[in-house]
Amino acid sequence: MIFITLEHISAHVSFSLTFLITLIYWGTLVYKSEKLSNSGGKGMIVTCICITGVLVSRSLYSGHLPLSNLYESFMFLSWTSSMIHIVIELRGQDAGWLGAITAPSAMLTHGFATLGLPDKMQQSAMLVPALQSHWLMMHVSMILLSYATLLCGSLSSIALLVIASQINQKIFQNSFFFHKNWYSHDQEKKELKHTFDLSLRNYRKWVFTNQLDQLSYRAISLGFSLLTIGILSGAVWANEAWGSYWSWDPKETWALITWILFAIYLHTRINRGWKGQKPAIVAFLGFILVWTCYLGVDLLGIGLHSYGWLL
Repeated sequence: MIFITLEHISAHVSFSLTFLITLIYWGTLVYKSEKLSNSGGKGMIVTCICITGVLVSRSLYSGHLPLSNLYESFMFLSWTSSMIHIVIELRGQDAGWLGAITAPSAMLTHGFATLGLPDKMQQSAMLVPALQSHWLMMHVSMILLSYATLLCGSLSSIALLVIASQINQKIFQNSFFFHKNWYSHDQEKKELKHTFDLSLRNYRKWVFTNQLDQLSYRAISLGFSLLTIGILSGAVWANEAWGSYWSWDPKETWALITWILFAIYLHTRINRGWKGQKPAIVAFLGFILVWTCYLGVDLLGIGLHSYGWLL
């Protein structure tokens, strides 16, 4: 009973913290403040500890790893998002802008688990026979870690596309100005000053997009490796549980499609030398595929992976 109470307290505290931290990091995008950024980083550490408390408490009273249903997987995904933020910040990199991605990711996944799912689906239950295996931790944890890192990288690419489109639009407007010759001398000076200010802001945004591009590449590279391990370990586990390494189950099929797409992303980056918006578009498609594979397939409630989820 005490573990259940501890889980509920930790869940409510961690969700409140993720909401507050999201507001802090979004605020730093408008108002640059080192104090706000530092407080957000400390809040992420406390959030990670609280979500760890949720997972540990659930593991203690259920008797198995908390990776067996939709609620537990979303909580683990939220924990992974906070851990990604902490690891990058501990490496000495500026994680202020990263928090605008990781904090809402942790908040939304946490909120869906605690507020979006009915109470019955949040309750722990006995593992079905197929899940009573030592492969549970290896396969499911690798898959969920890969989802978290791939989503982080894909969201960075989406942010890159949004910022790059703003830069291109302003460049077009400025070039349109220089083709006009009916401005007075004073108006021209004002417009030139305005153009210089825009160019300076665009340069800063360009530097920011490069940082997003590098983060996306590194996160997707790591996520792709984890997804590969997850698929291979799942194939071995499937052979033990069902007597076949691959059965073209809907979850398996979409996992393979997701793997192929991110393999294309890495191929274009490594062999073709693509950078910026082109691979970002591929990563955006990968973002859709990850959610289709993770949640969309389970909405149908079909296949060998439908147990413990929505239907």
